[in-house]
Amino acid sequence: MQCSKGLIAAGLRRTFAAIAITAAAAVLVASHSLAQAPSKSEPKGKGAPKGDPKQKGPPAPQGEQAPQLTYSAWVKICQQPPGGNPKRVCFTGRDGRVENGMPVVAAVVIEGEGEPKKILRVTLPLGMALQPGTRVIVDQGQPMTGPYVVCLQTGCMADYEASGELIGKLKTGQTLFVQGFNGNGQPISLGVPLAEFAKAYDGPGTDPAATPSAPPKPQ
Repeated sequence: MQCSKGLIAAGLRRTFAAIAITAAAAVLVASHSLAQAPSKSEPKGKGAPKGDPKQKGPPAPQGEQAPQLTYSAWVKICQQPPGGNPKRVCFTGRDGRVENGMPVVAAVVIEGEGEPKKILRVTLPLGMALQPGTRVIVDQGQPMTGPYVVCLQTGCMADYEASGELIGKLKTGQTLFVQGFNGNGQPISLGVPLAEFAKAYDGPGTDPAATPSAPPKPQ
């Protein structure tokens, strides 16, 4: 049983490596992020990108082919932030990586125990044009816009207020589209599949510090 738990812990660490760094950053800037005004929906006439109405989700931007991505599982991690704060912070997220293992998109819902506000934090690669900011869209819903708040070695991140309505859409939707502009000014749109999000979000969460490590293999 101890060996099985250790293997599970090792798997969680591998699949959640990029999001773990994002989570650490979230703890450091959570107070700043929660103080931000709710991300606004774009006014009518500047909404979802034009395209075939039968197409599911936003069309792929012209001139920039979306990379083939491999996604981690949706994982929920709950832990106490540094500084002696007794209240836990939970992170429910997943990332998408290209063939060489580099993460290029991530989405994580951050919620502090007892806090009324929650955050949807999305991450795009380094080298993005920062001034235009980002957009997120659930399926063919109304786009939301948000500026970048911080850039780390895993990428540049933008925060959105995760209202009850947005959480509901994430639970029932198929794809969360994260959009931005690269350094050449070309728009990119990366989809994060939402299957199993509801199960992970409503689950109890895992505390990595409380999960035993795998025992050393016999020589």
